[in-house]
Amino acid sequence: MRIEILDTTLRDGEQTSGVSFAPQEKLSIARLLLSELHVDRIEIASARVSEGEFQSVSQVCAWAEKQGFLDRIEILGFIDRGISTRWIKKAGGSIINLLCKGSLRHCREQLKKSPEEHIADIRAEISLARENGLRVNIYLEDWSNGMIHSPEYVYQLMDALHGEEIEHFMLPDTLGILNPYQCFEFCAAMKERYPDCRFDFHGHNDYDLAIANVYSAVKAGIQGIHCTINGLGERAGNAPLSSVLAVIHDQLKCQTGIDEKKINQVSRVVESYSGVRIPANKPVIGEYVFTQCAGVHADGDSKSNLYYNDLLPERFGRTREYALGKTSGKANIRKNLEALGIELDEESMRKVTDRIIALGDKKEQVTQEDLPYIISDVLKHDTKDQKIRLLNYSLALAQGLHPVAVVKIEIHGKQYEQTATGDGQYDAFVKAVRTIYKQQLGREFPMLANYTVDIPPGGRTDAFVQTVITWNYHGHTFKTRGLDADQTEAAIQATVKMLNQIENL
Repeated sequence: MRIEILDTTLRDGEQTSGVSFAPQEKLSIARLLLSELHVDRIEIASARVSEGEFQSVSQVCAWAEKQGFLDRIEILGFIDRGISTRWIKKAGGSIINLLCKGSLRHCREQLKKSPEEHIADIRAEISLARENGLRVNIYLEDWSNGMIHSPEYVYQLMDALHGEEIEHFMLPDTLGILNPYQCFEFCAAMKERYPDCRFDFHGHNDYDLAIANVYSAVKAGIQGIHCTINGLGERAGNAPLSSVLAVIHDQLKCQTGIDEKKINQVSRVVESYSGVRIPANKPVIGEYVFTQCAGVHADGDSKSNLYYNDLLPERFGRTREYALGKTSGKANIRKNLEALGIELDEESMRKVTDRIIALGDKKEQVTQEDLPYIISDVLKHDTKDQKIRLLNYSLALAQGLHPVAVVKIEIHGKQYEQTATGDGQYDAFVKAVRTIYKQQLGREFPMLANYTVDIPPGGRTDAFVQTVITWNYHGHTFKTRGLDADQTEAAIQATVKMLNQIENL
């Protein structure tokens, strides 16, 4: 069975607290969803929100029409005597997702209307939309509560509307209250009672059951699933597209039209635009989910892939990694060394393993890029292999004056010294080193792309600070780390690691 995917990142996802996409960002995400991921349908906005939203919707619709995608663009509208319909038509849209009340409580207490009055209003709105050339889908808002507390109302609504020109009936678990058993029961009841209707399920994640409910909905015969990139959405969010794909493809053995290899790329773009970080352990797209930490797992992977499952990282444009830390064994380290093309004898392996475990006990995150330096240090070859050495430096900070750095550094056996001012002590240090590279050596200096600082919890003044710096150099992006009780010293350690690393690029 093929499952149709509707992505509502640009509508429901933008209702995440603190998230607002600029018009160009909205257009960029729409392009990625339709052109790269090949999502079947996207819901891009709510009608009547603002003039800025109207301009964004108009841009997306104009682009979609040129690309032949306009029939895949949907916009949420309201029962407002044609105001939403005219707004959507003026913006260039062709499909309205009409928001109706799917529970008796919402109908009576929010609208202050009887079911019969609400049904009459819906029919009138559908008629107006059709007269204006719009295709119509229906959201049964709070449908899950409707099925729990007032199923007779839900069936009254459906009995009255299923003969109308409605393409999709959307079944939202608006407050995220369903469990998988209820979801299966209610979706199956809708399918059995209205076999000719096409239903979508729209899950929210308040109980962390959105993905489980997607599984149940598809199992019950629902052929359309709503989701968002990274699970953005109201409160705890919606079902994340990445996990939806994994469950539909692997657990349910159904098909979609989505290109799995692009999901990680699109997730990172939306992470950047939204400002909402992806948890490191989030399935499929989290930073650590394809990283084995325990040495026994790496050993098993070397013996007939004993710790693999169907979620192979290559499916999603990623690679498997083996973490280095206090739980690492020789197998983990060998996997990383193989990736670097390095071979060690057993005694050297034992020494390197002991050193990595010791670093892990101090909470240092050891990376594959660090391995050559650890190996060099352990095997007493650090002086020989380290082409750049920081001989001395002085940092001065005084009130009302720019910080000053004096740096003395050895590069390929020759000493250089430079003084610079900066906006901070580390900035002054980097400017001094950059001046040496550019003016005295005539060499390009890497661009600093990102700078993060992690401090272990507890609030101790003697806590270690880990500084992670991302660099760009000749099109190559890499990270270096420094660990020290002083943030500036940690950053300087990371910078010296970078200077040695670019010698081998």
